[in-house]
Amino acid sequence: MEQKTFKTSFQIEGIGLHSGLPSVVTFYPAKENTGIVFEKDGVEIRALYDNVGDTQNCTCLKKDGATVSTIEHLMSALYIKGVDNVCIKVSNSELPIMDGSAKVLLERLNQEEIVSQSAPKKRLIVKKTVRFEDDKGNFIELTPPKKQGLHIYFKIEFDSQIVGTQIFDADITPTLFANEIAPARTFCEKYQIDYLRAHGLIKGGSLDNAVVLDGEKILNPEGFRVKNECVNHKVLDLIGDMYTAGYAIEADIKAYRTGHFHNNAVLKKLFENKENYEIAED
Repeated sequence: MEQKTFKTSFQIEGIGLHSGLPSVVTFYPAKENTGIVFEKDGVEIRALYDNVGDTQNCTCLKKDGATVSTIEHLMSALYIKGVDNVCIKVSNSELPIMDGSAKVLLERLNQEEIVSQSAPKKRLIVKKTVRFEDDKGNFIELTPPKKQGLHIYFKIEFDSQIVGTQIFDADITPTLFANEIAPARTFCEKYQIDYLRAHGLIKGGSLDNAVVLDGEKILNPEGFRVKNECVNHKVLDLIGDMYTAGYAIEADIKAYRTGHFHNNAVLKKLFENKENYEIAED
């Protein structure tokens, strides 16, 4: 398999979750071995784990005073489309939140032609188990894959019965991603929204781009989109965060009550020792 990029440039528009301001994202084809590169105010930032400067509520890239936040949904869609190289110019420090999932992003990427390039595709294969666990017992573990590709087991537990315990356990395939993972929206408790708004945040947030829980009720009139939508959204975020490795990762991943911070931390541990992984060329 060869590396891939988009054939032509195109745009995606929306509003930023926290600022509520318009956000225009322009995609440009990129040459072989460029990787995923964001550009804000003339500063280029590769979408790599060691350029992640903030993991509170989203994955945020930072470099030379420039920031690009909430990259995880787009990164997840780029991963599943097999895009290796692209330059992405952003007008706002936040990517557009769209509908709170990757559904709209994936549908837009599906409209664009993706072309093969002359260089072979590179994959990162996990060779040794790497684990990160916090002081609350939440953990993420990367183990050598039992077969080629990415398998994710993810478990969440919430006091609210409307969420409760949810488990995702499957191989990540384009069909599964499109049907069950991409449509899964970000979710939060109503009290969190009240707090964030009181501090001038989530000005662009609404029931159109998030699932809002209020005790044992869901405030969205349509309810959940897919079964186990909450854990599926955590999987969506995880896939996008793993793509900041700079390669498509092949591993069996087990995660328990984790988020962006844990995803970034386990990648840092993975790259601490070259014996933990192998870079394979197709």
